[in-house]
Amino acid sequence: MSVDTQAPATAAEQFALRRQSPLQRIQHQLHARPALSPLMVLVIACIVFTIINPRFAQPGTISIVLQQTAVIAALAIGQTLVILTAGIDLAVGAISILAMLLMANLSANNGVPGVLALLIGILFGTACGFFNGFLVTRLNLPPFIVTLGTLSIFTAIGLLYSGGASVGKAKMPPILNVMGTRFAIGPFNLTLGVLVVILLAAVVAFALSQTAWGRHVYAVGDDIDAARLVGIRVDRVLLSVYTVAGLIYGFTAWVLIGRAGTASPNAIVGANLETITAVVIGGTSLFGGRGGILGTILGALIVYAFNTGLALANVDDQLRILTIGVLIIVAVSVDQWIRKVKG
Repeated sequence: MSVDTQAPATAAEQFALRRQSPLQRIQHQLHARPALSPLMVLVIACIVFTIINPRFAQPGTISIVLQQTAVIAALAIGQTLVILTAGIDLAVGAISILAMLLMANLSANNGVPGVLALLIGILFGTACGFFNGFLVTRLNLPPFIVTLGTLSIFTAIGLLYSGGASVGKAKMPPILNVMGTRFAIGPFNLTLGVLVVILLAAVVAFALSQTAWGRHVYAVGDDIDAARLVGIRVDRVLLSVYTVAGLIYGFTAWVLIGRAGTASPNAIVGANLETITAVVIGGTSLFGGRGGILGTILGALIVYAFNTGLALANVDDQLRILTIGVLIIVAVSVDQWIRKVKG
């Protein structure tokens, strides 16, 4: 099952498509191209915020938005994989923070070489994802319940291991801070982490759209019983999805250290909600089987573009939170409307 719906194969289907009303055609296009809706929202939002305050379109502002978006976008890539299978991962932030604390403390306090500490942290994140997948597939537990439980478990382990203390940049080896390296691309001032997240998004998007594994992920999310009937090993697909998601969360810990310049147990408070928000606003269906990485990246950009644009417009913080809440409800409502195409 691919990301985009193929063109009608028969004359009857083509005739039916021509007879659709303009609204039905829009509905069909949004179903076939999930990233189209968030792209339109992002473009319109950028135009409106630039009109309200021209500073929004300045290279410095755009650079800040991209840097702020990088970590949540990376975590949301893993979240997208899980949601595409009709699951949800509430342990996103906890896994990434635990991996980050492990990297930082091993290298700063236990004399472990930086490269080895980095690999251990990423592998530990992968193991956490595997553990989630094992509970979902082998014990047949709902993903919501599993990840709600492991959210508490991983958070507690991180606090116990670190003693609730942060590790400063000066104590960590240079390899752990490399993602914070700044450089200029034209008028834009970016970090290495931004480019790495873009590369990560491209790799995962390719895997979803061009490999059998990706087609199986969509098939499982679209109809798990039908997937079993056609011979897809559903449990293996689900286990691989949670494991890859854990790998991404562990890798994102490296990006997070570079952005924050420190390893703190409170580094990404609210990450779980923000990743789900980015995925949903990005057009991925909470019911599984439809969506993609491009939409998720656009969704993350929308969240931070709105935060920045509303801040430049001197809008109260609470109203900004309200606006994001409205966006979530609208996105889910649009998804419900688009899903009617299948019927």
